[in-house]
Amino acid sequence: MFIYNAKIKTMAGADIENGYVEFRDGKITSLGRDAPDMPLTAEDIDAGGLTLCPGFIDAHSHLGVFENGLGFEGTDANEITDPSMPHLRAIDMINPRDFSFTEAARAGVTCAVTGVGSANPLGGELLAMKTLGSKQIDRLIVKSPVALKLALGENPKTCYHDRDETPTTRMAVAAVIREQLYKAKRYMEQSDKHTKSKDDGDPPEYDIKNEALLPLLRGEINAHIHCHRADDIFTAIRLAKEFSFGYVIVHATEGGIIADELKEENASCIVGPIICERSKPELVNLRLDTAAKLYAAGVPVALCTDHPVTPAQYLPLTAGLAIKGGLPADEALRAITINAAKICGIDNRVGSIEVGKDADFVLFGGKFYDFMKDPVMVVIDGKVIKN
Repeated sequence: MFIYNAKIKTMAGADIENGYVEFRDGKITSLGRDAPDMPLTAEDIDAGGLTLCPGFIDAHSHLGVFENGLGFEGTDANEITDPSMPHLRAIDMINPRDFSFTEAARAGVTCAVTGVGSANPLGGELLAMKTLGSKQIDRLIVKSPVALKLALGENPKTCYHDRDETPTTRMAVAAVIREQLYKAKRYMEQSDKHTKSKDDGDPPEYDIKNEALLPLLRGEINAHIHCHRADDIFTAIRLAKEFSFGYVIVHATEGGIIADELKEENASCIVGPIICERSKPELVNLRLDTAAKLYAAGVPVALCTDHPVTPAQYLPLTAGLAIKGGLPADEALRAITINAAKICGIDNRVGSIEVGKDADFVLFGGKFYDFMKDPVMVVIDGKVIKN
């Protein structure tokens, strides 16, 4: 199947002013300039000179977790019974039939990172998934887990203060994380020693929390660390250095204030939500220019909605507001396509239009962030999504 006569923003080098994309079995098989050099069929799509770009990626959300139109019954984001819950799996909490997925897909959001909330210092897994294509979440997965969720600052403090339990201070939040990571590191060392040993001694007793942290400590996944304030961001970096794990700063509300320092630390940031009120003290420095300042300093930036704080279908509008704040338009598009994919470790499948990647496309006229117009067409895994 072909989409041809399109202005293609590949996000992988030069744009193609007038070109085509061929896809089969959900994957991109070829692309090039002008029309394809073979007979076209009734199934092939004439883009009519419209712009074609990769499907949009929401780099941090809670889609299918805080469910549409439901209260406690449809809210599965936080298991507020233990501040250390790294073993919780996102795949067990998400309802892929939530109508919010359909709204996101119709707006061009073809992939979302979603999962646990930020009530616990160690919250559990996040995953990346397609927004439509199956009633069964297992068939929508792009990567699971995509990251381990950690949270610093006000959210875990507030949660456990209300319960009169630890942690109620920033130092206790960090201590909970540090204690569990130390236990997991020792568990890993004992497991590795047993594996390499030639004797028949017993391995360490199975511990599901420590097991869940092994991919992080072994560098197989990163931590996505919820933090807004500059001091919490530096605590996140301190913990990452102490235990030698990769990390991404999520929200980074005060990231623009410390952009130069974040560049020095080789940090990456997922900025957002942008469309929200300053509903708590940590958001007092919420600004539209945060992404622009981070980009200007050379910090890799993605954008997110933090759905349902901002509904996921407004991810393109979020990019538009980042442009209003000074982020160049092409960089705003990268922040919801290839940058989001790279930061989340899923760029082998999504984020750009390249041979071998998933056939996820958005076809639009005008500006990609124009919230007054729906995309002309959205394609997920090679299937056209009907508006």
